[in-house]
Amino acid sequence: MAKLKLGPIADDKPVKVTVELPAPLHRDLSTYAEILGRDAGQPSTDPLRLIVPMLERFIATDRGFARAKQERKG
Repeated sequence: MAKLKLGPIADDKPVKVTVELPAPLHRDLSTYAEILGRDAGQPSTDPLRLIVPMLERFIATDRGFARAKQERKG
């Protein structure tokens, strides 16, 4: 089982987003979705559904952003 940064994707109300991705990034997202599904014992998730949780995770773990955000509030 791979140690991925994302856990299973919640079955949430879909949000339509239009974004242009480079082909290599889309292939990586597809591969990530396949591995995530396999590790969860489920079918592969739509790779585009990974974008929001990945961005949320990235922002939540970016210490520089957290400091700047806190300074902005203060």
